[in-house]
Amino acid sequence: MPRTYSYSADFDAETERLFKDAVFLGEGHNGIVYELPNNKAIKIFQEAKCCKEEGEILKRVSKSKYFPRVYNMGKFYIVRDKIQGNRLDTYIKKKGFSYEISEGLYNLLTEFKRLKFTKIDARCRDIYISDSKEIMVIDPKQCYSKKVNYPRHLMKGLEKAGVLESFLEDIRIINKKSAVEWEKRYNQYLQYRELE
Repeated sequence: MPRTYSYSADFDAETERLFKDAVFLGEGHNGIVYELPNNKAIKIFQEAKCCKEEGEILKRVSKSKYFPRVYNMGKFYIVRDKIQGNRLDTYIKKKGFSYEISEGLYNLLTEFKRLKFTKIDARCRDIYISDSKEIMVIDPKQCYSKKVNYPRHLMKGLEKAGVLESFLEDIRIINKKSAVEWEKRYNQYLQYRELE
């Protein structure tokens, strides 16, 4: 659950000008997000370290269609593209699930490997899907530091949304080897959790 904090960041003149028309979008564990004019958003962080880490990841993946473009960065804020659409779990509740979405998620995970991420996973709440089914990731965290070699959090979220089996059936068509491996690892994870 997000916690409300007091946020403060020294903006440059351009960001200050844009922020005058900002509209609150939401708050997460690491920061607060506002919509800015011209299809931009600003995330203001509680900690400079988190801001720096996320900014460096977004710069490193700047050529990937799955991540927002960064326009400006300060010690405690990042100005970037505003992501269109809904969180993946919300989208599924509103519009359902399809093979096309499974394929898009598989392509996203393949892109993570291409980008040499050590974390081949993302939470449903960090994946947004537009009406045209374009997929974007909003909060790339620990992509190059945490080691996760299958989409555990994604599968957990899809299970909660009631579509995990549909997803795995689709992945069996796309790449049977990956489907078998992911299902095996996820079941091991569930068994381990039951022992705790």
